[in-house]
Amino acid sequence: MTRQRIRSTALHDTRALRVLPSCLLAALLVAPVAPALAQASIVNPGAPGKDSRKLSADEAVKIAASRYSVADVRFMQDMIPHHHQALEMAALVAKRTNSPTLVDAAGRIEASQRDEIGFMQQWLAARGETAPDPQAHAAMHASHQMAGMASPAQMAALAKAESSDFDRMFLQLMIRHHAGALKMVEDLLKQRGSASDPTLLEFVNGVSNDQAAEIERMTALLATVGSDPRTGLAPGFRDSATAIANLRLVASLPKPPGFFDPENPAGLPLEPADGKKKDADALAKQQQEQAFKRYKGESTGSARSGLLSFANTDMAFSGDVLVVGNYHGFNAYRLGADGVPALVSSVVCPGGQGDVSIVGNLLLMSVEETRGRLDCGLQGVLEDVSKERFRGLRVFDISDLARPKQVAAVQTCRGSHTHSVVSSDDKRIVVYNSGTSSIRKQAELDRCIDELPGDQRTALFRIDVIEIPVADPSKARIVDSPAVFADDKTGALAGLWRGGDHGDMTQDTTRTDHCHDITTFPDRKIAAGACSGNGILFDITDPMKPRRIDAVIDPGFAYWHSATFNNDGTKVIFTDEWGGGTRPRCRASDPLNYGADAIYDIVDGKLVFRSYFKIPTPQTVVENCVAHNGSVVPIPGRDVFLQAWYQGGLSVIDFTDSANPVEIAYFDRGPINTETLVTGGFWSAYYY
Repeated sequence: MTRQRIRSTALHDTRALRVLPSCLLAALLVAPVAPALAQASIVNPGAPGKDSRKLSADEAVKIAASRYSVADVRFMQDMIPHHHQALEMAALVAKRTNSPTLVDAAGRIEASQRDEIGFMQQWLAARGETAPDPQAHAAMHASHQMAGMASPAQMAALAKAESSDFDRMFLQLMIRHHAGALKMVEDLLKQRGSASDPTLLEFVNGVSNDQAAEIERMTALLATVGSDPRTGLAPGFRDSATAIANLRLVASLPKPPGFFDPENPAGLPLEPADGKKKDADALAKQQQEQAFKRYKGESTGSARSGLLSFANTDMAFSGDVLVVGNYHGFNAYRLGADGVPALVSSVVCPGGQGDVSIVGNLLLMSVEETRGRLDCGLQGVLEDVSKERFRGLRVFDISDLARPKQVAAVQTCRGSHTHSVVSSDDKRIVVYNSGTSSIRKQAELDRCIDELPGDQRTALFRIDVIEIPVADPSKARIVDSPAVFADDKTGALAGLWRGGDHGDMTQDTTRTDHCHDITTFPDRKIAAGACSGNGILFDITDPMKPRRIDAVIDPGFAYWHSATFNNDGTKVIFTDEWGGGTRPRCRASDPLNYGADAIYDIVDGKLVFRSYFKIPTPQTVVENCVAHNGSVVPIPGRDVFLQAWYQGGLSVIDFTDSANPVEIAYFDRGPINTETLVTGGFWSAYYY
């Protein structure tokens, strides 16, 4: 009868059909449990082919309510001996230094790390997990290779050091130790399902913020230790303190009018006033969070970062002419007999980044940004597709340096980040173009095809070969876009580094789908390319058809940025632009093979790694610093390189012995600002 009523009701009112089963379900849930149900087993299946195991109701509930993962447990177990080593290091301070500031720092470390060890032990015990004995020799021996931990030899050397030697070593080791803890937190949070326990999440966030703030304090303290004149330079925009060795400063020129914002010449971030006051605890927490963001190179609040609209970039020389590229155009100078440049003209033609070369009376300039216009207009381009947009290689006639004239504009699919003159004679100029930006829409430039599965026509994984007729530069054009990264055997376009890290404690390296910079050595018919994920050696016997003959990777390189040959073309210096040039990457906590120069010998047509070089003086967290552009100094019988480090200044490096490079001269200035990172410093450096 009941079944019949349900059917009858359903024919006339579907709502009754929906409600009635719900009532039946409720009745089942509250009804007394039948004896058969009470005796039903609870089973936990094993791995495929393995037996299941029975669980009690209490065990089943415990598993279902689990709020931590295996990764969480491993993190806590590893962090205990990691913290304990910091306690051992801090315990050495009082008897080995006369620095009250260092004693205070060690006291803070001792208090915080001891408390956190206690918390981690309690957290593990409450969950029935093993808490390691931090003092056990076996634990320390097994774990000293964890992120940032000092080796037994380093700990022994620290224990023997005294006075300023101890101060320096302690700070360097402790900064790296704290940075290792931040890396451990970062690795934990990358794992799906980790740190879902609110207590654990609060703890790891506290570790990140506290240790990042301590890194800032120790980095500032390290800058006061030692005899290098570059440490602790006073800040300023145009009036900072400077340090110089084995060089002479001839002139320092400000940007010309029209190439800086007169209301904000230093390009400081614009901080909106929120009018809100914070209590002491909230302010301290905010400061710690900001320290962690600065450590990662992120914005520290609502400040609007200064744009690169007026940033100077590269330089080009010819005779007594100097041209300085800029995101806003370029400035042309005449060099006096004393080497001091005199401004002749300023050319406003926005589009970035303004990489420049001079061949005869022609100036070539790279343009990559989507705001660039064919007519050099200041209004930019707002439409997604526009015939007014320009991204590619501009050509100017500079025979009248006071009135340069644009004579050609070669449109490319990914713009022009940099370009390299491969060959030139009285008939033509051959240029390799490197575009690193997004592919423009096909509706704007028909040959531009994005990355589609199976489509070999994509504009990725290529360089452009541009031909410029000397007699009529307006006919400049792309003659080929060879797929120089293709797999030699399969023909797959993505034949080199596919992106990602190289294993534990290595860099996350960019995928190789473009070259950032190519340098040529025409007499030897070779070129070297810094190509995002690889360093590459090319055969340019036929400059119209470059051929890859070797490619190398480096687990410490994030982004292969530039390449420079030595005087006889038997060595190459590659640079790593870790952090994109806008982040502090020369801190005491940063590895010396990250953001550095890598020196290779060329042996039988192959690139053979010899050594790294990185600026030896740690920079602060408010100074963007990494290896950027440089040039070789032509000294017979020696290999000398001039390297720009943004706010790290300039280094002159002797790499005659490629396995043992030595800094022989330098120039540096204090940070632009001590409160926030303002992007600046030396973009490039050239001998002329």
